[in-house]
Order: sequence, then C-alpha cells, then structure tokens
Amino acid sequence: ALVFGIKGSTALKSALTLGIAFIGIFMTFDFFVKIINPVMQAIIERSGLNLPVLDTGWPPLAGITWSYSLAPLILFILIVINIILLVGRLTKTVNIDIWNYWHVIFLATLIHHTTENPWLAIIIASAAFILVLKLAEWSAPLVNKLTGMNGICIPHLSGIVHYPIAVVINLLLDRIPGLRSVKANPEHLKKKLGLLGEPMIIGLIIGILLGLAGGYEFRDILNLSFGFAAVVFILPKMGEILGSSLIPISEGMKLFITRKFSHLGATFIGLDVAVLFAVPAVLVTALLLMPVSIILAIFLPGINFIPIGDLTNLLVPVAFIAVATKGNIIKSFIIGIPVVIINLYYASMFAPIVTDMARVSNYKIEGYDGVFTSFLDAGNPLRSWIVLLLEKDILSIALVPVVILMVFITWKSSSSQKIKNK
Repeated sequence: ALVFGIKGSTALKSALTLGIAFIGIFMTFDFFVKIINPVMQAIIERSGLNLPVLDTGWPPLAGITWSYSLAPLILFILIVINIILLVGRLTKTVNIDIWNYWHVIFLATLIHHTTENPWLAIIIASAAFILVLKLAEWSAPLVNKLTGMNGICIPHLSGIVHYPIAVVINLLLDRIPGLRSVKANPEHLKKKLGLLGEPMIIGLIIGILLGLAGGYEFRDILNLSFGFAAVVFILPKMGEILGSSLIPISEGMKLFITRKFSHLGATFIGLDVAVLFAVPAVLVTALLLMPVSIILAIFLPGINFIPIGDLTNLLVPVAFIAVATKGNIIKSFIIGIPVVIINLYYASMFAPIVTDMARVSNYKIEGYDGVFTSFLDAGNPLRSWIVLLLEKDILSIALVPVVILMVFITWKSSSSQKIKNK
C-alpha cells in the first residue's frame, strides 16, 4: 500500500484488515477441517475398505518443494518473469501471492526428479508460470464479478489449471436446453426455494445427511450440521471484510500505475485462492463433492487411496469451476465429477514418485513410512500431464491438441466476456 502511495494510516488499516480477514478465513477453514475429517473417516470405516496408499494432503509436497536446492533460484526467476511480462504489457497480473509460488516450483522439482535435467525443469516451470498468469488474467473479470472485489485475480496453479476444463465443459452443458436455462446460484436458489435455498440451510442439510451416513448419534449430527451451517454463513462475512480491505489498495494501485506507468493499462493483484472460499457457491459445491469423491475412490478400479488428507482442499479446484459457471451450483457439481476422477487417477499413478521424492529430500512423515500421495497436488492435471508427456506417454501425447484447444477456447471466452462487460 505504501509503495502505491497510499496515506500511512490508511495503508496500515488496510493491511491489518486484510491480514485479519485471512486469519478469519483460515480459522473458519480449520474449524471446517476439524469437523469434516472425522465424519469422512467414519464413512470410510463403515465401508470396510482399506487401500494401501495414504493421502497426506499438500503439506509434504510443499516441504519437498522448499527443500529443493533450486527453489530459491526458481522463485527469483519467476518474480523476474512477472516483472518483465508486466512492463512489456504481456500480462496484467501482479502476482504478490509469494507462498503459493511453490505450486510452480513443485512442477520443476517433479520434472528434475523424473528427468534429472535441471534446465528442462526451469524452462517448463517458467512456461507453466506464464500460463498461470494468463489464466489468472483471463478469469479475472469473472472472479471480480463473483466475489464483488475489483482489481484482483487468483494465479494459483493447483486450482486454476482446472479453469480451462470447467470453461469447456460449461460451454458443452450450455448446449443442453434444460440445463442451459437452469439458474442455480445461491441468489436464485434463495428466491426460488425461500429458506431451503439459503446456503446455511443447505449446509445444515448436508451436515445431517453426512452425519447419518457416518453413523453419528443424534447429538453429534446436530453438532456437525450446525458446524456446517456456521462455516457456510461465516466465510462469506470474512470475504466481505477482505473485500473492504482491498478497496484502498486496489484504488491506490490504479492511481499509481496511471501516474507512473500509464502504458500498462488495467492490472490485477494476484491473491491467494482463499479469497474464493468465501463465495457460497464454492463451499456448497465442495460439500456436495466430498462424499462423492470418497464413493468414487471406493468403486473406481485402479484407485489406491482414499482422499481424506486433501479432501477439504476440494475447495481449490471447485473455486475455479464455480468461477467458470458464474456460481451455478448444479453445473459446478456436474463439472466437478470428472475433475475429481482425473485427480484420483493421477494421484494414484504418482504416489510412488512422490514417495521417492520425499526419500531423496529426506522428508519424513511422522508415524508413517509407507507410500503416500496427495489427492489434489499429486493428482494435479497439468503437472501430471507434463511429466507423462516428457516420458512419451501415448495418451498424454494424444492430449496435446486437446489441451491447446482448451486454452484457446478459454482465451476466446475471456475475450467475449470483456466485450460483454464493456
């Protein structure tokens, strides 16, 4: 804020409010994890299934990434790339989400581990970073509309790679007459269903159903369902606080760029994906997809783990799916199913590689020394596809034109969105 020339007192208040809002979001999210994991574990135990690989979630992968010897160098390279692209007017994204640069650096770590070629790892990670910046820029108008926050974008690799998939499937769904006309964002649901359309009531109902599926007693079902209702109600409030804190910074950045770098035009501040967690459509869709993910893992052939460690992080891909559907819960849920399936299969396939990377980097998981994976980060479609492509996997090679077409359609879709906004 101070860099953008905002008055000291306003800058301090905005920065503090921004930090407080993120603390509020993550406190609520931690509470959500605390109540969702036991019921999901209970559902798994009732199924009687015991798969050999452990889903640890993203922390071990982040640990492996930051222990990678080239991580500081790649971080520096990525920041320089962002500056060069910004000055050259090749991107409008100013990515200040420093922590989540690890998502791109992990791709480099993965490539270096599998190919033993550090230069290839740096080059491909840099190209992937540029793609992430462009996807963030292309999705920014819809992100701004969905969140009500102007001048922001979400350059978060682990989530935004699902955006082109969602854009393409959403266009296909729009060709289905009955589905095309269905308005299923929370605002329309409230109008149509009244009290039953309230996000917190939907959260309450989902909590009751999951409690019953997990064999919970009546009192525990009440605690769970009220907890879900609270999360769905509180997160949007935190989003409102976050949005209000960004207004002075966003306006200050616009004035600063107009004065100092007028040739750059409009720019977007790149923030953490948690900004999107406060959107009711994101949380409701994720809640609906969580039990579906476990059911798919149980019944799909070839899946070697139960997605429990990373299950709550379904919010990440779902956030960008909801952006593509403009908050339509029904379409987001439909698109979420193939996205979950893709992540399940890639995460199963990459479990031995991730485990070996941990061994090489001397990363240990306390109390566990078996094979592990991460449902969403080890199963990330972009990273997995790139590594398999380098290994000359036939299916991955065949998908090259499909991936190019999806990116092209996403770009064209963003161009038409800008025209509509004008």
